[in-house]
Amino acid sequence: MVVEPPSGTRLGAPPADVLPWPSLLVLGAGTLLMVTAEMLPTAVLEQMSTGLGVAESSTGLLVSMWAAVVVVLSFPLVRLTHRWDRRAVIAGGLAVLALSSALTALAPTFPVAAGARVLGASAVGLLWATTNAHVADLVSDRLLGRAIAVVLGGATLGMVVGTPLARLVADAAGWRAAFWALAALSLLGAVVVRLVVARAVGTGGTTADGASPDAGGAALAPQRGMGRLLAVTGLVALVLVGHYGAYTYVTRLTEAPAQALPGGMGSLLLVFGLASAVGVALAGRLGDRSGPALVVSVAATALTVLGLGVVDAGPVVGIAVVVAWGVVSGGMPPFAQTLILRLAGPERRSFAGALIPVLFNGGIAVGAALASLVVARSGVSALPALGAVVVGVAAVGLVLAVRRGQPAAWCMIGGASGSDDKR
Repeated sequence: MVVEPPSGTRLGAPPADVLPWPSLLVLGAGTLLMVTAEMLPTAVLEQMSTGLGVAESSTGLLVSMWAAVVVVLSFPLVRLTHRWDRRAVIAGGLAVLALSSALTALAPTFPVAAGARVLGASAVGLLWATTNAHVADLVSDRLLGRAIAVVLGGATLGMVVGTPLARLVADAAGWRAAFWALAALSLLGAVVVRLVVARAVGTGGTTADGASPDAGGAALAPQRGMGRLLAVTGLVALVLVGHYGAYTYVTRLTEAPAQALPGGMGSLLLVFGLASAVGVALAGRLGDRSGPALVVSVAATALTVLGLGVVDAGPVVGIAVVVAWGVVSGGMPPFAQTLILRLAGPERRSFAGALIPVLFNGGIAVGAALASLVVARSGVSALPALGAVVVGVAAVGLVLAVRRGQPAAWCMIGGASGSDDKR
C-alpha cells in the first residue's frame, strides 16, 4: 500500500546550500546502532549459542529472522506513524531498540531472545524508513546525495567498527554485556535525537499554520512517475541479489588473498570494509549525478564480482579485486537511495523511505538463499560468474530506466538540481 506523507511548508529546515551536520551526524550514529544491532548475533555467535543452549545454526536464524521482519512490517508501521513528527518516531524507535537489546541480554531461553529480536527488527524497519525520509526533507535536492552518504557512513561504520567492538565487549565481559552496551547506547541515541535533530517538512502532519496539507495532490501522487520508481527499485533489488549472493560466501571466495595478509581473513574483511567506506565518501561527492553514477557503480560491481573468480591468480590481484569490489559496492547504496528518493519526490517520500529497507533486506535474504542453492549444486566457484550476470542484467535495465524520459539525469553537472530525476 502506498503511504503518502503530508506535504507542506518546510519547517525548521537549514539553508538550502548548507548541510545540517549535527542532524546528519546524529542520524548517522543511529544507522551505526541499527546495523550493529542487526549483525550483533554473528559477532557473539558461539557465546550466545552456548548461553541459550542452542546450536549455532539456530542463533544464526536471529539475523535472517530480523531481515524478514523488516520486510514484512516496514510498510504497515510507516503507515501507522506517517503523520507523526519524524523526530519522535526516530527517537521512539531507538528507545524500542534499547528495550529489545535489554530483553535479549536478559533472555533465559532462545524463544525469549527471538521475541526480543522481532521487537528490535520492527523498530529498525521503521527507523530506516523514517530516517531515509527525514534526511531527504532536511536538505535541498542538490545536497541530497551528500546528506545520504553522511548518514550511510554510520551504517558502514556499523559493519567495520560496531560489530568488532561488540565482539571485544563480549570477549571481555560476556555476550550479554554486548547487548547491554547496545541498549545503553540506543537509549542515549534516542535522547540525542530529540535534542539535536532538526525538524523538516512533513514531520508533523500539518503545515506551518497548522492546517492539513495538500490532500488532493497527495491523493494523485501515486500515479505520477510510479512506474519508473518501481522499475529502478526492482532493478536495484536485483543488483543486491547478485552482490550479496557472492558476499554471503566471501570467506570461501577470498581464501587465497586472505592468506597473504597478517591476520588472515579478519584483515581482508577489514580492508573490504574500509574500501566500502571510501565508496560511500565518493558517493557523497557525486550525489548530484545519482542516475549515471548508479549505473556506473552497478556495472563496476558486476565486473568486480566476476573478478572474484580470479583472486587466486596472486595476492596482489586478489587484494586489488577485493578493494575494488568494496569501493564500488560501497558507493552503490547511496547512489541508489538518492535516486529512489528523488524519483519519489516529496509527495511519496515516506513510501520511498519504507521501500528502501524492504528492498535491501529482501535482496540480502534472496541473494543468500539463492547462493546457498548454487553452492549446494555447483560449488562456490560458480558464484562469481552467476552473480556478475545477475548484476550485469540489472545494469542494462538501469541504463534504460534512468535514461527514459529524463535525459537531464545524464547531464547534471555542477549545481544542476537533482529534481530533474523525478520528472
